[in-house]
Amino acid sequence: MKQNAEVQESRHDGLKWTVAVILAALAVVGNSYFADQAMLYRVLGVVALGLAAAAVALTTAKGRDLIELARSSRKEIQRVVWPTRQETVQTTIIVLVAVLLVGLMLWLIDTLLGWAMSGIIG
Repeated sequence: MKQNAEVQESRHDGLKWTVAVILAALAVVGNSYFADQAMLYRVLGVVALGLAAAAVALTTAKGRDLIELARSSRKEIQRVVWPTRQETVQTTIIVLVAVLLVGLMLWLIDTLLGWAMSGIIG
């Protein structure tokens, strides 16, 4: 991990975010404006403008941070020791039994309190 990793924000980051928001807004407005056009063309337009907005946003300091987070997350996932099939099945059974028991206990408490209240109220 980088120590004291502070990404300097460019003075153009605000402009880049503005461009990204404008491109995203153009995708939304353009999709409704061209409602009479074929769906394929509208989808392609929205995807193209969305990709352009994402590309602009990823060039900002926060965008570079997001890319670094994705890279380190991918490395971390490779280090995870995943449970075996048997462990997964056993854990699932334990959870289902626990949920069933708690559900039965809550039902029993609800029923007893209901009988008590109907006895009090009349």
